[in-house]
Amino acid sequence: MDGEKSLIVFENYKIRRIYDEKSETWFFSVVDIIAVLIQQPDYQAARNYWKVLKNRLKKEGSESVTRCNQLKLPSADGKRYLTDAASPETLFRIIQSVPSPRAEPIKLWLAKAELSTFCRQLKLESADGKKYETELDRDVV
Repeated sequence: MDGEKSLIVFENYKIRRIYDEKSETWFFSVVDIIAVLIQQPDYQAARNYWKVLKNRLKKEGSESVTRCNQLKLPSADGKRYLTDAASPETLFRIIQSVPSPRAEPIKLWLAKAELSTFCRQLKLESADGKKYETELDRDVV
């Protein structure tokens, strides 16, 4: 994966992500998203918040926690460590559990990231000149 694409910025917060070729999905660091939500630049504080929230969600039986994957993401020291990562769909559910004025902006930002990926996939599929029918095409007819 290209290092430039694995680190993106949302309102001065660095957010780590990794692209899964098989599922064609971006997975974002949950702790990085939590840092944005609680407006906490300190990684350890955001990590502790996620740890407590994760335990609470587990006790409530939330599927959001079980849908998080441990993926190796780069850290500040340049090494790669296992980190909780989630797809935008799972992150939307986690974000709903965090009372934050930053919830709507980060959800909108994630939705744009998903749309961008979807559009890129459509362009790649149509590069060979073939017409591909999508679910959107079928719904319009």
